[in-house]
Amino acid sequence: MSKSKDDHRVIIFDTTLRDGEQSPGASMNLEEKLRIAKVLEELGVDIIEAGFPIASNGDFEAVQEISKAVTTPIICGLARAHRQDIERAAEALEPAKRKRIHTFIATSPLHMKYKLQMEPEEVHQAVIDSVTRARNLCDDVEWSCEDGSRTEPDFLCRTVESAIAAGATTINIPDTVGYAIPEEFAALISMLFDRVPNIDKAVISVHCHNDLGLAVANSLAAIHAGARQVECTINGLGERAGNAALEEIVMTLRTRHDFLPYDAAIKTENITKASRLVSAITGFVVQPNKAIVGANAFAHEAGIHQHGMMKHAGTYEIMRPESIGLIKSTLVMGKHSGRHAFRAKLGELGFDVGDNALEDAFRRFKDLADKKKEIFDEDIIALVDDEVVRVNDRIRMGSLKVVCGTEGPQTAELSLDIDGDVRSTKAEGDGPVDATFAAIRQLFPHEAKLALFQVHAVTEGTDAQAEVTVRLEENGRTVNGQGADTDTLVAAARAYVNALNKLLTQREKSVSALSA
Repeated sequence: MSKSKDDHRVIIFDTTLRDGEQSPGASMNLEEKLRIAKVLEELGVDIIEAGFPIASNGDFEAVQEISKAVTTPIICGLARAHRQDIERAAEALEPAKRKRIHTFIATSPLHMKYKLQMEPEEVHQAVIDSVTRARNLCDDVEWSCEDGSRTEPDFLCRTVESAIAAGATTINIPDTVGYAIPEEFAALISMLFDRVPNIDKAVISVHCHNDLGLAVANSLAAIHAGARQVECTINGLGERAGNAALEEIVMTLRTRHDFLPYDAAIKTENITKASRLVSAITGFVVQPNKAIVGANAFAHEAGIHQHGMMKHAGTYEIMRPESIGLIKSTLVMGKHSGRHAFRAKLGELGFDVGDNALEDAFRRFKDLADKKKEIFDEDIIALVDDEVVRVNDRIRMGSLKVVCGTEGPQTAELSLDIDGDVRSTKAEGDGPVDATFAAIRQLFPHEAKLALFQVHAVTEGTDAQAEVTVRLEENGRTVNGQGADTDTLVAAARAYVNALNKLLTQREKSVSALSA
């Protein structure tokens, strides 16, 4: 079993800002990363993997600025087993109060042969050299064996032993391609405790991907076998099928403490706030039936369930909504609500916005209240997400007027504020959405292709706000944009403009990566 100082303490290592951002379309700018880092600090995560400093100047700056702004968690930077990577990570982490260099190299036969094109002995030496170099620059070093779950046991034990001997205090075993089965993964962790002689000198960590839907199950099995750090992301964000979801791991430990007697320092009441922020910034909508944070996670529609819930909540709820920050509203909002009530409502919903953002959001709230009889919490969340996370956008929505119906042509008259310059145009299209997007392309020419257009209602009723998701693809780059409004076409335009702004961020990152 684990040889960590507190055998019942599980360290939560959040990689939303690094591995989560690698999910196609999830690109974030510096301001957005700082906002998420602050929420992760409020959530109580132990370690924030803030980025991959060598990847681009943008990633370097993000790690550096998060190192300055966040003081309680350890700030971690990722580095390959290259001298330049490790030194760049150390430089970015320099301002951090508590810092960690996380270096890695692939160890499976498949990766060594085809990706690295290195012999096992070369990889083994690279492990020693990279960890030694990192340890000379930082007291806290984590080493990962990429594709660890498909690495030959003898070689895995050998490299883990050498990494610890070279100074690594955390050893991470990734299930990089989501291939493992829980019993198998637990046995792998147990084998390391049985066979690596200096294993007591390091904390064993796991980093599981969700390709078979087993990331959380594998992580929990590993904890049961002795791992005491788990790497995860908010909403399970990540490339391909995603990573292990932080909220699912934490709430399982809390809810099933009888079977898994381990504790994490997470303030679970902040889970909903973190989930909403990550969803709004990345443009990745949380599926309604997502465990813990999905819209239906605490909804009971079946009659027999409702009857049981009225008798005793425990009949169908194994967790209370309040435990993750879902609070029954005490403030009913409407067209006569003032700024103070609106600010109080935002605080109740977990938002902390500046004066300028408050004014913008309040203006949109009053516009919404003129259109809707009832304003639900979900309405306010949608409009605040739509307004507040876009404060630094280069392109901003102006006005939109659309002519549509059975008799064409369908036209859109649109104005946009682009870098402070207000431009207007009129365009035709095959329907109102096509006309609107054509107008945007006229005002801001680009070659990106529309890969996804998705609409869903924020609440019930014909006056519900529409929340639109748009995905754009350009030269291998993918971005998601979101927009909300009671007018679906306005929401669509907002979503497309939001995606364009994210595309500009991606372009800037690509340029800085080439010059790095």
